[in-house]
Amino acid sequence: MADRERKGKYTTVSIPVTLYERIKKIIEGTGFTSVSQFVTYVLREVVASYEAEQAQEPFTEEERRQILEKLRRLGYL
Repeated sequence: MADRERKGKYTTVSIPVTLYERIKKIIEGTGFTSVSQFVTYVLREVVASYEAEQAQEPFTEEERRQILEKLRRLGYL
């Protein structure tokens, strides 16, 4: 299903009641109008952070060059 077809559609995710109550207290007096709105915000932040982390190269070009040089000096390359 294309993203535009999914827009506006929701699903239900279960969380423990105690967590729900804790979040409810946290959002009092904030701009969040519901626990769902807060949880959606937090999950978007976590997912975006995870995706950004996954998109990064494991090594910079300089680190890669240094590793290759060390392997050459050790006779592996």
